[in-house]
Amino acid sequence: MSLDKITRREFLRKSMLLSAALGTAGPLALNMAVMGEAAAQATSSSSDYKALVCVFLVGGNDYGNTVIPYDAANYNAYAQIRGQIAYQQSALAGTVLKPKTALPDARQMALAPELAPLAALFEAGKLGVLLNVGPLVQPVTLAQYNANSVPLPPKLFSHIDQQTYWQALSQQAGANGWGGRIGDLMLSGNGGSMFTAMSVNGNALLLNGTNEAQFDVSASGAVNLRETSQPLFGSSACSQALVSLTTQSRTNVMENALTRMMQRGITGNQQITAALKGVPALTTAFDSTNSLAMQLQMVAKLIAARSALGVKRQVFFVSLGGFDTHTDLNEVHPGLLAKLAGAMNSFYNATVELGVSNQVASFTASEFGRTLSPNGDGSDHGWGSHHFVMGGAIQGQNFYGTLPVTAVNGPDDVGQGRLLPSTAVDQLAAPLASWFGVSGANMPLILPNGANFNLNALSLF
Repeated sequence: MSLDKITRREFLRKSMLLSAALGTAGPLALNMAVMGEAAAQATSSSSDYKALVCVFLVGGNDYGNTVIPYDAANYNAYAQIRGQIAYQQSALAGTVLKPKTALPDARQMALAPELAPLAALFEAGKLGVLLNVGPLVQPVTLAQYNANSVPLPPKLFSHIDQQTYWQALSQQAGANGWGGRIGDLMLSGNGGSMFTAMSVNGNALLLNGTNEAQFDVSASGAVNLRETSQPLFGSSACSQALVSLTTQSRTNVMENALTRMMQRGITGNQQITAALKGVPALTTAFDSTNSLAMQLQMVAKLIAARSALGVKRQVFFVSLGGFDTHTDLNEVHPGLLAKLAGAMNSFYNATVELGVSNQVASFTASEFGRTLSPNGDGSDHGWGSHHFVMGGAIQGQNFYGTLPVTAVNGPDDVGQGRLLPSTAVDQLAAPLASWFGVSGANMPLILPNGANFNLNALSLF
């Protein structure tokens, strides 16, 4: 990263986060919670490790062609609504899901055929399907939505606003993310605390906490600071002088914040590079042409390097773009789902290879679903969507939540098949956080609106 590419806003944000991480800022309640949770982590055995992995599908994944009705009545309704963008029922025969507990009314669901690897993980009990999940402030009925009588997430159907709310679960300006707030509670129990929250695809609000700043890597490894990691103007002395100048303590608070940021980046990248060099090569195959697979391969390598990095708890963020399918859904979406399935399947196999499949939980997310009703050869922005949760500790081969009616302008949607979420993102985050080690007493610090929901609704583990 070049120094001239650090924007003023990014500089200020990272400066505040780093000040917090160094103990010069942060709410007393959260600092006390960090101490309590850290004490619990510190008493754990050295083999105690857990990781959460968010796989974000940028653009709004089309739920209608991801988890698809298969029983005759509901498939016919789906096909009639979707028209030219519907899958043929015969194409779904190999991915019909057989859950441990049958769905009500003899309903059957299948995955898109491109998701066959995930269907196999479902049948093996390592993957569950989350039904109609979306951001909410509180539970909302269709009547309440139509009357605009209860608080709703800001600017529904907007990409950036719903990405922000999905990851922050807060309407406050400058809000941090619920993954970062989980990381906050684990900082002191992690020897390599700067590696608690890690993104393999750029800045992610989900990972930024009150006391925690994410650490970025690329799919290839450490993101070296170019001017400090190679001879500057052909001179090693120049690059060393730059390191000295940019990492010296300063009296000005903003200058000193920048030097701490530089120190953190340089030191962290050196540690990551050294740790990855000590990790044996994975034998699990990852598709090198699949950007998501390459990101998840790096996550697997970082997990393999957990002892060298000194971490017991980590939250990771990866993403795949291209899901804003207003047009050409049949041409674009199947390829995206194939990338998703291939990448997640390889990642799960890698956790098995590393012996940590029971210690890693992965979940998909997206700012919103899309309309069930087509707009020609695509679909428009929606709200609720179906998602996946994966891992050895997951109570897989199950559907979680409430399956919506296959209808447009029906009892479960706010128009055009835009699903009114029946499960809040908070209700997904709660069991993930609990499994990770967050106590019930500290759940309000993670989920500021959590008191509005039944946080025990999903028995994922």
